[in-house]
Amino acid sequence: QVQLVESGGGLVQPGGSLRLSCVASGDFYAINDMAWYRQAPGNQRELVAVVTSGGATTYGDSVKGRFTISRDNARNTVLLQMNSLKPEDTAVYLCYAEAYSYNYSPRKFWGQGTQVTVSS
Repeated sequence: QVQLVESGGGLVQPGGSLRLSCVASGDFYAINDMAWYRQAPGNQRELVAVVTSGGATTYGDSVKGRFTISRDNARNTVLLQMNSLKPEDTAVYLCYAEAYSYNYSPRKFWGQGTQVTVSS
């Protein structure tokens, strides 16, 4: 299957920046969309940003103008640059990918998540 390993989370002060990385590995031929979701305690999972295999991006309204998603297809990596962080950005950030191989149709895969805490 596909393993998604996130890194880059941590504690940052309001107004600060973090960069999250997610690397996909395992049994797949290609990856379609890659995305970042987040889930704060007591909240439902929400879309932060998504990038297609061709590089088209969309963002959730709450992060628009502050976050940037990008991907490196050669390294099967998706990045999330987070600037001007706010306390309300505090959440577990989860990497998502839709991947397929010659042996299976497109499937959804999730990483374990990385904690981002924005606090003074």
